[in-house]
Amino acid sequence: MDSSSIGPGVVRFHRLIPTIRPPQRASRDAAGTIPIRATRYCEALTTACEFGWYVFAPLDIQLYWDGADIYWSCAEFPDWMVLDDAAQFPHFARLFDEMAPPDARGCSPPFLTRLPEPGMVQVWTGLIARTAPGWCLNIRPPVNLTPLGGFTMFEGILDADIWCGPMFANIRLTRTHQPVRLAADLPLLQVQPVRRDCMGDAVLSRFGTPDGLSPADWVDYVRDIVTPNADPHRPPGRYATRVRQRRRCAMAAAGA
Repeated sequence: MDSSSIGPGVVRFHRLIPTIRPPQRASRDAAGTIPIRATRYCEALTTACEFGWYVFAPLDIQLYWDGADIYWSCAEFPDWMVLDDAAQFPHFARLFDEMAPPDARGCSPPFLTRLPEPGMVQVWTGLIARTAPGWCLNIRPPVNLTPLGGFTMFEGILDADIWCGPMFANIRLTRTHQPVRLAADLPLLQVQPVRRDCMGDAVLSRFGTPDGLSPADWVDYVRDIVTPNADPHRPPGRYATRVRQRRRCAMAAAGA
């Protein structure tokens, strides 16, 4: 698929495994896990939580690392199987060959791949993502969502407008001699759209480190910090209110 065929959206998530849970918009409350007070008053936190889409593991699996070898199991294959190099999603190779053109048959993406580094596994999400020209995808752990434990995840930025391949998670097992679960009903990844021109030197090399604040900054500091804290009856969430009002105005202007 040519990335120019994305259409009006920024990204398309192509499900090659039809049984997987589709990606969904990330939620302001981090899938219901953050305190209610934070959802009401901490706009910085909730904005980070909702930026992007949740992507899920294609099925419930367990990984086991004894410090040397890695094993895996799932409901369909409950006995531990050693992960030598790579493993296919159950019955997917045949399904892939049925949907693929002749020159792609026999080249289904592996579901699990053991990486050379100790305890590291690559987990395919069952998706191939394509973005509109000029857009990349930041693939990272879910924002402000406490992981199940036993593994950490690497973060990466994918130029999905020029590359068509499986979207996967690189995880490092941090617990030995105990099973580590990847749950299909909990977000495994959070995928965020990023403009490529925001990542170049023209943006990232242009920053300042002045000592202190300018007179205009001090005016804003008094407005945002000093004056509100001098009022014992101030309503909570002033910053959240200002940000939400600005967003509503921007949306109204865009709609107009």
